[in-house]
Amino acid sequence: MTTQGEAMAARPARPRVGGERELLGAYLDFHRATVLAKLTGLDDKVLRRPVAPTTMSPLGLLRHLTFGERYWFSHVFAGDEADVPQAVGDQDREWQVGPDESTAGLRAEYEAQVVRSHAVLAAHGLDDLARRPPDGEPHSLRFVLVHVLEETARHVGHLDVLREALDGTTGE
Repeated sequence: MTTQGEAMAARPARPRVGGERELLGAYLDFHRATVLAKLTGLDDKVLRRPVAPTTMSPLGLLRHLTFGERYWFSHVFAGDEADVPQAVGDQDREWQVGPDESTAGLRAEYEAQVVRSHAVLAAHGLDDLARRPPDGEPHSLRFVLVHVLEETARHVGHLDVLREALDGTTGE
């Protein structure tokens, strides 16, 4: 029987440079394989069971998405010396929200970063390459855009679950 780790490792690669059809198709295939990999190794009974609440909070997720946008568009692609936990190996910081931080403040920070990300997208072609690729391999702006789209989409799903657990609200 295949383990989840083996199924995850067997997912198709996601190219960092390529045309829209190739890149977007590869991402779709990657996520299709991820769906199936997440089910691997669990029996029907377990897969039918509702999941207990997580330690993830909606505001922690918003902070994570803010840092993700900043890391990929401002730091990796544009080459800015952005304050990003990913760049200094402090991954946990991006999920932490202090007791004095407000929803309004965190929303404003996210919205400001989205404006900066839009500016990067407007100023460059999708085939332009990142100035600070994290692994030394070429990363196109197209890859950065699709990667941030992927990350955001994944966390929208998490927010769906969190919101339903908090107040019963479901749907898009």
